[in-house]
Amino acid sequence: MNAEIAHAEPLYASLPGDIGVSFEFFPPKTEKMAETLWDSVQTLAPLRPEFVSVTYGAGGSTRERTHAAVERIIRETGIPAAAHLTCVDATRDEIDAIAREYWDIGVRHIVALRGDVAEPGAAYAPHPQGYANAAELVAGLKRIAPFEISVGAYPEKHPDSADEVADLDNLKRKVDAGASRAITQFFFEPECFFRFRDKAAAAGIEAEIVPGIMPVMSFASVQRMSGLCGTAIPPWMERLFDGLDERPAARQLVSATVAAELCRRLYAGDVRNFHFYTLNRAELSYAICHLLGRRPSGDPA
Repeated sequence: MNAEIAHAEPLYASLPGDIGVSFEFFPPKTEKMAETLWDSVQTLAPLRPEFVSVTYGAGGSTRERTHAAVERIIRETGIPAAAHLTCVDATRDEIDAIAREYWDIGVRHIVALRGDVAEPGAAYAPHPQGYANAAELVAGLKRIAPFEISVGAYPEKHPDSADEVADLDNLKRKVDAGASRAITQFFFEPECFFRFRDKAAAAGIEAEIVPGIMPVMSFASVQRMSGLCGTAIPPWMERLFDGLDERPAARQLVSATVAAELCRRLYAGDVRNFHFYTLNRAELSYAICHLLGRRPSGDPA
């Protein structure tokens, strides 16, 4: 048995690179951060992403910077760029005007989200003249233009949902309103995604569900984000990253290995599209794509 295992085909040897990838960025706050973002976009562009997306801050706080980043990506790279858009603190007329501006500059893809309020920990409340939720936002966007629309999904349930059934009902409403795919919140165990995918199918949700992959750049940051969105961190992962916060090069190697293994196991479960939360850093996402066989055009897989 040991000899059979030792001579088994390596984990990544047979991957043909038949995956689609997309990358998420956030709008930069400073000139230096803008340079980092642009370096990351240029590094990942040769991987021919299906699209890249740019987030929209809590309470719509990054509206202008999101618009500027999306416009530059479209103008200078030709990569399809998706703009995030939320319902928070804006009237329907204001959101509709933003959507029309996006269409006019060439944006054909919107990531439509309910969004979070700007004050941490505060409960969400819809604007009296706004869209009440993401399903209403999707329907409104479809009335404006034939946008391709992605929405969020939560394999471990949105923190504001009463239970899994209510959460799946909400996802189905978004899909029925016109969303073409759902991108999940990050998670760390493949079984979590597979269970969610099966439950979504049983609930009659036919849109593609794309796993959102979060490579660990700082374990403390991942712990903080996981607490906010209800993502479980397996005990083995905490042990694995223990002692690496002061060793960034070693942490990066471990992080790439962990995320690539997750993607490989998802691939074995027939997942062919992956969405990477880059945090505006390209190296980890690039390394993971390389292991999965996704190479720059012309490079052998």
